This record gives sequence, structure tokens and C-alpha cells, in this order.
Amino acid sequence: MNYDNKEEMFPIVDEQGNITGAATRGECHNGSKLLHPVVHLHVFNSKGELYLQRRPDWKDIQPGKWDTAVGGHIDLGESVETALKREVKEELGITDFTPELLTSYVFESTREKELVFSHKTTYDGLIIPSEELDGGRFWSLEEIRSNIGKEIFTPNYENEFKKLGF
Repeated sequence: MNYDNKEEMFPIVDEQGNITGAATRGECHNGSKLLHPVVHLHVFNSKGELYLQRRPDWKDIQPGKWDTAVGGHIDLGESVETALKREVKEELGITDFTPELLTSYVFESTREKELVFSHKTTYDGLIIPSEELDGGRFWSLEEIRSNIGKEIFTPNYENEFKKLGF
């Protein structure tokens, strides 16, 4: 799969998640603020630590920053659940997990606007980060809290971490 395919089609949605149209990845990320859906998965281990992925330096958005364990776009014609399973397998190599929906909300940056479906799971198995990530590791919640605001995490991650009250 080409991760920077600007022609890949995404659904355009309203704030309730109803599909109102479609646009390419490029159109969604060019400052148009077309609302498109994404999935996030927060992966905890049984010790209560939270796995974060490091974004590679070649990414066009927030290179080199630590971010939610799994984050990805929902493709046109795909359900939230199907997209979540696909992204978790692609990014971390995990196929056996039970997601719990925490919330959905609109996130807006200078470049894009996303309807985020945020989930969590507890997982103690093997995690194999894909080549599209620059690795990852488990962090204690205290370690995360003490590094917020220090340009270590993506703004979206910091916003969601606070919103979810971890």
C-alpha cells in the first residue's frame, strides 16, 4: 500500500458521521477542512502503561513526534470497525484485540479537520511496528503527563490524552 497516495478516496462526513460525499487524501489534507473520519486506538498493557508510536521523520504531518498507538483514515466504503482492525494489523501487527469505543469528536488543525473515533484496548501480546512507524514503546501515564507541552507529542495526541482523562 502506498501510504502517501494523494488519490486515495476518503468519505466526507457530517459531525454525526453520516457520509455526505467523497474526496481524495490530497483534497482532505490541503487546507480544505473537509471533515473526514479517522480511527484511533489507545493500547494499554496490564500494568496500565500506554503504548505510543513514533512518527517517522519523513511524514508530512508532525514528523518525529510521539502519537497514539494506532491512527488511520477510514477509507470510502469502510466501517469504523473494519478500518480499526485494518489499521491495527497494518501498524502494530495485532489481530486479536477487543476495542472499546471511548468517544468521537472533531479535531481541527491548520491543515485538516477529522472526525475521530477513539478506542482503547488492553493488550500484552507481541507488538511489531510496521515500516510506516519509527518504532514505539510503552509509557507510564506519569511519564506522559510530565512531558505534555514539551514538543514531544503531536498536538492531536496531547489534546486527546487530556480529553480522555487518562
